[in-house]
Amino acid sequence: MGAGVIGSGIAQVTAQARYEVMVMDIEEEVLRRALGSIDKSLSKKVSKGSISEDKKQEILSHITTTTDINGAKSADLVIEAIPEVMELKVKAFKELDAICPKHTILASNTSSLPISAMASATKRQPKVVGIHFMNPVPVMKGVEIIAGRHTSNETLQTSKDFVRSLGKEPCEAVDYAGFIVSRILDAMMNEAFYCVMDGNKPEEVDRTIRTCCNFPMGPLELCDLAGADIVYQGLETMRKEFGDRLYPAPLLVSMVRAGDLGRKTGRGFYNYAKEA
Repeated sequence: MGAGVIGSGIAQVTAQARYEVMVMDIEEEVLRRALGSIDKSLSKKVSKGSISEDKKQEILSHITTTTDINGAKSADLVIEAIPEVMELKVKAFKELDAICPKHTILASNTSSLPISAMASATKRQPKVVGIHFMNPVPVMKGVEIIAGRHTSNETLQTSKDFVRSLGKEPCEAVDYAGFIVSRILDAMMNEAFYCVMDGNKPEEVDRTIRTCCNFPMGPLELCDLAGADIVYQGLETMRKEFGDRLYPAPLLVSMVRAGDLGRKTGRGFYNYAKEA
């Protein structure tokens, strides 16, 4: 549910594992872009010789799309990957709970919002769980698994087994805002924003972290990849739970207001206009 960058990535890796996948979004254009993104990603695998053209077509055959939430009536597992707005997620979980079979597991790909709050909107709290994939989904091996307050051990184990079946590694986290990944990375990025405000050049901040800490990318590059708005929402969620030590840096707030969200808008800490 949700055919953005993360949603399309989840659909791809799930189809690669030979599951039948239905991708739902409220706009046909978003679904078309998602299928195009998946096709492009698989074509790169073909060009590198890691899969054949026939294999690519087989993977694509496992994916269908819809704008109708009732497509979830036949699902064994629903993964919600819509925007990080609790009201939207609660509404989605209520609707899914009403139409899905009793055995269906409802999972959220949220990076920071509490799973228990979404579960409380349903009548199946033991079958609600967090399955948080990392971006880019086809590349990143780790997946956070978050149990809500009433998530059953069976649901937790099934979710871990599902993630392993995709060739990925489940990592269990406690249901506090930000879990493990976002709680640590967002705090690091926020401090990097302050470093820029103090006069450090963005490219020097990133280069220092890459070369001195052996990170694959710097915190500002990571913010541009994830989206400044997503980082801001994560920090705001954690600030409400942990206090002002995670208050979003003024520079981040200014960038979000200006629409400088990173790669998806063509400009963030760096200019991506040429790549677009």
